[in-house]
Amino acid sequence: MPFTPLRPRRSSPRPHPAWRPRLALTLGLLLAPWALAQPPAPTPVPLRQAFEQAWARQPEARALAARQQAAEAGQRAATAWTPEPMALELTHRTDRANANDGQREWEAGLAIPLWRPGERSRGQAVAAAEAAAVSLREQTARLRLAGALREAWWPWARARVEQQVADAQLAHARTLAADVERRWRAGDLARSDLLQAQGTVAAARAAQAEAARAAVEAALRWQALTGGNAGSEAGPARLVDDVGAEAEPEPRAEPGAPTATHPALAELAQRLAIARAQAELAARQGAGNPELTLGTTRERGSADEAARSTLNVGLRIPFGASARQEARQATALAEAIELEAQWRLEESRLAAEQQAARARVDAARIRLAAAEERDALASQTLGLIEKSFRLGESDLPTRLRTTQEAGDAARQLAASRIELAGAVSQWRQALGLLPE
Repeated sequence: MPFTPLRPRRSSPRPHPAWRPRLALTLGLLLAPWALAQPPAPTPVPLRQAFEQAWARQPEARALAARQQAAEAGQRAATAWTPEPMALELTHRTDRANANDGQREWEAGLAIPLWRPGERSRGQAVAAAEAAAVSLREQTARLRLAGALREAWWPWARARVEQQVADAQLAHARTLAADVERRWRAGDLARSDLLQAQGTVAAARAAQAEAARAAVEAALRWQALTGGNAGSEAGPARLVDDVGAEAEPEPRAEPGAPTATHPALAELAQRLAIARAQAELAARQGAGNPELTLGTTRERGSADEAARSTLNVGLRIPFGASARQEARQATALAEAIELEAQWRLEESRLAAEQQAARARVDAARIRLAAAEERDALASQTLGLIEKSFRLGESDLPTRLRTTQEAGDAARQLAASRIELAGAVSQWRQALGLLPE
């Protein structure tokens, strides 16, 4: 049977559909016996859908509602009339245990903590910054998950493609061995040719087993991240559409500010704003909050006297600065200095990573073009050698060598398509873009 190397659909944004019908027909013919012997395999979940499923399982997603409630509570506390809750004070004095002359005194008061000058506005700034940090923290966690999924997704896609290439090559090796055996029985070929063809089948079977193992391992790594059905095998004809359907769109890089909207950098900037606001708040707090006391006293000196009522007004003002407040301020300042330096380093790292990712995409596109050219030449050569072998003009070793070269070219082409799609995906990750 003539063998046409597998040529999966390219993952670039502008695929060439002219070769798809021929590839689909070739895959269907080569893998028909294998497809009849295997149960239907589940279809791989798209990357965007798998990302949403995996995010629902993450600890950050489950704790998000509680963090938002905590941020809202902090904002309500910062806008309250008092820095601490008001307290009710009750006091009762009597001489019943001593002289028992009828002396009685009741005192009721309300202690009201007071904001220091500028403390309330600084506290509101801290609460607003912490509330904004909750959303940025979620975005950063989603981007980290996207990076983990992308690192597992494209090796799994490549393993699926290589498994299908190995299946097709095994099917072709078996067909060739059957043809060689028929011609050996007819006396057209020597027994050494038959043994060589059967050895090719054994080698293809071993390669298929190795490819299946790699596909299962990659599928299990993917399943551990998403928690769903990995679908480690794709259908025989699914290879035509998988790479293009799974590939992410190429990003449009904006010149001038490549890292301005990156979630990781935005989170660091927000953490820096929180540290600065906390340092300003600690500077305003001092040793403690003043306290206003409003109360009333009702008392009598003896049983013969009438009870008298008085109104009490008190003010408690702490002096000096406490060591605890100084420690909070110094810690916040140190955190701000560290975060500012970390922000600058992260900005430089992200800019370099984005440029490197763009270079990898350009190099992968060049390698893909070379792999397509090599695959086309290998296909033409294989067609000529197959024809000459049927006519008896070329020997079996030449046919096997040409088939091996065509198979290697097909595998390189499939790997190059996956490599380009993976490079585009990593470029999106460096830009801080989620799967689409």
